[in-house]
This record gives sequence, C-alpha cells and structure tokens, in this order.
Amino acid sequence: MDIQYWIYFNLFVLIMLALDLGVFHRKSHEVSIKEASIWSLVWIGLALIYNFIIYQTMGEAKAVEFLTGYLIEKSLSVDNIFVFVLLFGYFQIPPKYQHKVLFWGILGALVMRIIFIFAGVALIEQFHWTIYIFGAFLIYTGIKMVTEKDKKMEPENNPLIKLARKMIPVTHEFHEDKFFVKINNIKHATPLFIALIMIEITDLIFAVDSIPAILAITQDQFIVYTSNVFAILGLRSLYFALAHIVHRFVYLVYGLAIILVFVGLKMVMVDIYKLPTVVSLVTIALILTVSIVASLMKTKNQANNSEK
Repeated sequence: MDIQYWIYFNLFVLIMLALDLGVFHRKSHEVSIKEASIWSLVWIGLALIYNFIIYQTMGEAKAVEFLTGYLIEKSLSVDNIFVFVLLFGYFQIPPKYQHKVLFWGILGALVMRIIFIFAGVALIEQFHWTIYIFGAFLIYTGIKMVTEKDKKMEPENNPLIKLARKMIPVTHEFHEDKFFVKINNIKHATPLFIALIMIEITDLIFAVDSIPAILAITQDQFIVYTSNVFAILGLRSLYFALAHIVHRFVYLVYGLAIILVFVGLKMVMVDIYKLPTVVSLVTIALILTVSIVASLMKTKNQANNSEK
C-alpha cells in the first residue's frame, strides 16, 4: 500500500478530530439524541463514501473487505456502549462531560488499535499457525460472552484504578470538565480521569476481540486500520444516540457471540475452506439485523409502558 494513502487518511482523521473537539464541542454540553443521531448518520455516510472510493481505486474485493470489517467493528462497538452506560452511571459522570471523556478515550483507543493491528498481521504473516489461535480465542470469547453476560462490573476493584489512586490523590467532586486540578498546590485527579482510565481499559479488552475478528476477513493492514478507525470515530455519537434504548437490545449479546464464533470458525478452517468475503458480509449483517429486530420486538411492550 502506497504511503500516500496512509498520509491522506490520517490527515482526514486529524482534521475531523480537530473539528469535533475544537469547533463542534468546544464547550462541554449535554449531547442531545437528535445531535447524536445526525452525527451517527454523518459518520456512517462518510464510511460508505470512503467504501465507494476504495471500490473505485482498489477494486470490488477490497471494498467488500472494508464493508465487512466495518460492519464487524460497528456491531462489536455496540457492546462498548453497554459498558459506557454502566461506567458513566457508576462514576456518576454528568451528561455534559461524557463527550470529553469519550473523545480522549477513543483517541487513546486509536493508538492501541494501530499497535494491535500491526502486531496481529505481523504474527500471522510470520507464523501462519497463529491464525488458529486467534480463531480459537474468538470462539472461546463468543461462548464466554453468553455464559458471563450477567457478570457485574466493579471498576474500583480494577488493579489499574487502585494503582492510579495510590499514585495521585483523587477528588470526590467534579471540577467542571477538568481531568486534573491543583488543590493547595498539590495536583489531584478528578473522577473524570478515573472514568477515562476505565474507558481505555475497556477498549483494550474489546480490541483483543475485535482485531482478530477483522483479521478473519482480511490481513490487509490498511483495510483493517481504516475500517477500525471509522467504527471508533462513530462510537461516541452512537453512544449518545443509543444510550437511552441500549437496555432494549436483550438479544444483541447472543448475536455478537454468534458473530465471534462464526469468524472464529472461519479462521480455524481457513486452510480447509476459504469462505468468500461476500458470504461473511451477508451472514454477519443477517445475524446483527435479526438480533436487533428480535430485541426490539421482545421489549416493545416494555417501551410502550414506559412512555405512558
């Protein structure tokens, strides 16, 4: 892949991030569902436009790989939203400060994803047998996702959170949207910083699942990277758009588990039968659609009762 593609794409990402924080969210405010929905459509639209550019410049095969990878990452990112809702509720983060935490959390996520992508591709290229390990891990993760779906989150018991509290004093109250403040000439972290650490840890855990999943579709580093970036950049707006109804996705965890097991089996069987990427795209889209529609139908009465 020519270096110019990497330069142009990363320049685009930097411009969008600068516009996001420096223009559209210069002042902390509560993101409305309408605003979040518009931004979600913008990011999805940009991803589809980019997919068309890939189709025109790199061909149909690469375009299908990108779209499949993007769909996998987008669907798995919904699982992040469940965790974000729990984290922000646990730390009682005011809605108007949540965007800033997610912005810096996702910026860190981009760096971690780059490392994971290059490491994962390098491992598969150097040691082909590692693809079986990735596949088996995804199958295990998919099964574990269902068997431990009711496991409670306890951020205060996380070793990194305990370490952070030992290294720097943490205030009990918020100081506007600041991560750090000086009190009596001593630097203190605020609850926003602790929440940010948990966001980073969460994405690190999800990256361990999602990167191998997309490597089942393609080992093209540029396709893996760009599909990941588009999914992550749209994650904040998706969170604000779905946070109020995410509890209704009761069957989504089963859909995501099936997707992980499916791509895991695809990796394990790669040397026996290489499943066409188009088939993977259709299968993943179908699983995701069925799990979401079934969830909304299941909780329809619950939603109607809450509106009364």
